Amino acid sequence: MAIDPRSKGTFLERLDQGPVIGDGGFVFALEKRGVVKAGPWTPEAVIEHPEAVRQLHTEFVRAGSDVCQAYTYYGSEDKLTNRGNHAGQYGVYKVNAAACEIAGSVAKPAGCLIAGGVGQIPAYLTTRDKEKVKAEVRKQLEVFKDYKVDLMISETCETVEEVEWHVEAIKEYMPGTPICASLCINEHTDIQGVPTGECGVRLVRAGADVVGVNCYFDPFQSINSVKKMIKAVKDAGLKAHFMTQPLAMWTPDAGVQGFIDLPEFPLAFEPRTITRFEAARYAREAFEAGIMFIGGCCGFESYHIRAVSEELSAERGGYLPANCTNWGKALELNTKPWVRVRAKREYWENLRPATGRIYSPTMSKPDDWGILPGDELAKQTSNVVSVEEELGDKIKSLIA
Repeated sequence: MAIDPRSKGTFLERLDQGPVIGDGGFVFALEKRGVVKAGPWTPEAVIEHPEAVRQLHTEFVRAGSDVCQAYTYYGSEDKLTNRGNHAGQYGVYKVNAAACEIAGSVAKPAGCLIAGGVGQIPAYLTTRDKEKVKAEVRKQLEVFKDYKVDLMISETCETVEEVEWHVEAIKEYMPGTPICASLCINEHTDIQGVPTGECGVRLVRAGADVVGVNCYFDPFQSINSVKKMIKAVKDAGLKAHFMTQPLAMWTPDAGVQGFIDLPEFPLAFEPRTITRFEAARYAREAFEAGIMFIGGCCGFESYHIRAVSEELSAERGGYLPANCTNWGKALELNTKPWVRVRAKREYWENLRPATGRIYSPTMSKPDDWGILPGDELAKQTSNVVSVEEELGDKIKSLIA
């Protein structure tokens, strides 16, 4: 039985009854709106531009999101102060508290759930020290515990090891809170070579209620990754729910580190953006694969989430978001007859959209520096350091 997405129920209760729709990407969307800096990607916009963050939450809720994830990505103290970033002046509690206030102001009136989130910790890249990483995570958790968020999401980490430590910290500090554990890995392995299916098993055994992938790869690559997790978890005799929050960009040419290795990252990805109809296909294929927490990450705008929500309307008790596309049905009202005939599903399902870029290649060659957590070049600092100072002669061979 599907559940009305606006009815009451805990996160896990809703997942037991039908698909739960997540929101889309904040970092890229807010960078394009001029309120987030590309590079540090830290969330001080919740203090400096709260109206922009609130508006984006509002757009996702109107599009059908059931969960508002507080915009706390890269909100750990060591990230806020990394490389001289001015966001450190606000402190981890103030930034994360502002994010929770904004998310709650939109979620609660709509009957949506509020998620807290922790991401990759610079301390992990620098030290791979479990206690140091957990200490940074706990600083963020203090806020989420105070605000009594409905669920926690550990996301956008490249290694299962780091997320296991996140899950452990959440279980210790916020017992009873549902935990989603999401890796940014491909269908083969994490960046340390742990098979994708095994990653899912390890996260469930660590205590995660929901496991899956987010960011770094396109929707259909991400579904394939989670399928590996689903099989491995079932084969291990374990139970869990599964999630996807992929890019809204095509990445067939990405290597193990995903879109960050592609030369277009991060400022020239627009030609790779998926259409709303591809977002709908993603939603259908994810649901049919057994994935119940379905959302988006970087590049997912509200119109993508609306397409996801619309596609799964029947599975969600008939709920439809505001101004749903209905495969272009409203085009019947257009003044041009050749546009009116496009008001049908078959047209948009079969369309192969052109890019208009006559000199653009189909794919790119990803960088392959092979730098892993703990390597000298992965170490982070709170000092302002130029690329030339940091890398010295090494940069010549790396970019040759």
